[in-house]
Amino acid sequence: MSNPAERAHPQAPPRRVLLRSALGESLRRLRLEQGRTLAEVAVTARISMPYLSEVERGLKEVSSEVLAALCAALGIELSELLVAVAFHISANNAAATVLTAHRTAAGRYDVAAPPARRAGDAYALAA
Repeated sequence: MSNPAERAHPQAPPRRVLLRSALGESLRRLRLEQGRTLAEVAVTARISMPYLSEVERGLKEVSSEVLAALCAALGIELSELLVAVAFHISANNAAATVLTAHRTAAGRYDVAAPPARRAGDAYALAA
């Protein structure tokens, strides 16, 4: 049986990245790699600059139409963006579950590494 201190402070599950956050961060990174401003991409995509800012900060969900417009404005294919998002999510999830603790019969915690991820996992997810 666990001690009262362990019951009082249960360990929270690892926090998973939201799709809108990963999508926004990937869009921002791609825009900055191209050396383009928020205003320039927003005008090209025919969306407002404040809306694009909220998308990049992971505060707004985007429709498929807006996503297509953003990809066109950035000169990328949707599949390229989805691969970037998949890698972002994979990296964050791997970091969130770097160590998994298991209680042994003796009451101690045995720490094990998470299962290894293959480089192609993100590509399979995007496909």
